[in-house]
Amino acid sequence: MSTQGAQGPLAGKVALVAGATRGAGRAMAVELGAAGATVYATGRTTRNGVSEVGRATETIEETAELITAAGGTGYAVPTDHLEPEQVKALIERVDREQGRLDVLVNDVWGGEALIEFDKKTWETNLTSGLRMLRLGIETHLITHYYALPLLVRNPGGLVVEITDGNEEFNKEFRINLFFDITKNTPIRTAFGLAQELKEFDATAVCLSPGFLRSEQMLDHFKVTEENWRDAVEKEPHFAIAETPHFVGRAVAALAADPDRARWNGKSVFSGDLAKVYGFTDLDGSRPDVAGYFRDVVIGGKEGTAADYR
Repeated sequence: MSTQGAQGPLAGKVALVAGATRGAGRAMAVELGAAGATVYATGRTTRNGVSEVGRATETIEETAELITAAGGTGYAVPTDHLEPEQVKALIERVDREQGRLDVLVNDVWGGEALIEFDKKTWETNLTSGLRMLRLGIETHLITHYYALPLLVRNPGGLVVEITDGNEEFNKEFRINLFFDITKNTPIRTAFGLAQELKEFDATAVCLSPGFLRSEQMLDHFKVTEENWRDAVEKEPHFAIAETPHFVGRAVAALAADPDRARWNGKSVFSGDLAKVYGFTDLDGSRPDVAGYFRDVVIGGKEGTAADYR
């Protein structure tokens, strides 16, 4: 992890990471802090209460502490992004305390437990499906509604929509209709915002991690970050997995790039940006999940995940 801190390329910049309790959201907030940014981290799980995700082990207060430890300035703001008044109050606080917003990362999700496999639309639980749409789409739109007026106040702002897979990857039908719509919407959102933000010299990008070694995924395979390769026996493709800090460094690289407008409206993987900006994962590798799946898993080319790290 970088320790450039307040002297880093994002010194003086203000970021909001919506959905920063754990996983990619937490790592993006921390890496922005490591580059010198002041970062507001939001989420629903705090030391005083747990969201429907049900993981009390990760809190936004801890995320804020990690941001500050990395060299930035972290603030934890409990926020349910389905509640417009809470989001409005959040942005008013950022404006009151900082007077600007330079980077908005929209990572709100929390719908993993709602995913149903091998179900037709009419066979899925309607309540769960609609809740997924609210968590993954409505939260993002509410956040943009309140945050963008502050972001465009100064030229050069960056909006990063987080999803699962880039546009090419999501051409394939994803699990069920509710999930497919939810994960394709951020791609279209970034495309639409790119058109709206051009006149303000702002950039919107849709970014996806690869096979993410989040806390939840490690728990799913009953491994830790130290012995994560033990899970490859159960899931061979896990060999291409990346830590959340890889996508975190992708966001930090985007935010520090004065030529970031070249990505405006596009959808990319963290590995795509690593090839351009030269950052690595914590172990020094550059996992290329898109290339691995394109060539080996789908294309049938001889090769292993090690060839794409």
